[in-house]
Amino acid sequence: MYYGALKNYDIANGLGVRVSLFVSGCRNCCIGCFQPQTWNFNFGTEYTAETEKQILEALKSPLITGFSLLGGEPFEEENQAVLAPLLEKIKATYPKKDIWCWTGYVMDKDLVPLGKKYGPYTDRMLRCIDVLVDGPFIQSKKNLMLKFRGSENQRMLHLRKGEIVSIE
Repeated sequence: MYYGALKNYDIANGLGVRVSLFVSGCRNCCIGCFQPQTWNFNFGTEYTAETEKQILEALKSPLITGFSLLGGEPFEEENQAVLAPLLEKIKATYPKKDIWCWTGYVMDKDLVPLGKKYGPYTDRMLRCIDVLVDGPFIQSKKNLMLKFRGSENQRMLHLRKGEIVSIE
């Protein structure tokens, strides 16, 4: 897996100060995407054990509220295989820090059994994610007034104990 950026102090992608990882690779290719360079699965830097170590080290700071996972697309099959163990390690190491994730796929359509992006790692990822922003970016529904979303079709969901609870 490759990633386009790793930010140790990010205040734009979730509540509080966060560590944010922007993974590479996306098959959605939304018109108007703010990071089309991340569609390429080989864009940026290769994710390694050193990258994971850097993320876990950055999360140690008491100033950090949590971890944000963006893309590209975290739920592409190639990325899930790497990200599921990372998210589990973050949750085990820092249980009080929350995890936010953005996906162009729809939670209750694409990330469920028989869904387009459901695979052996999907449930493992979803069990670790506290807030999921789902749905593709749709240029005609773009709204700059939305918190943490780019278009009106996107939902901000709080995932807890298997329930989907909107936190809008």
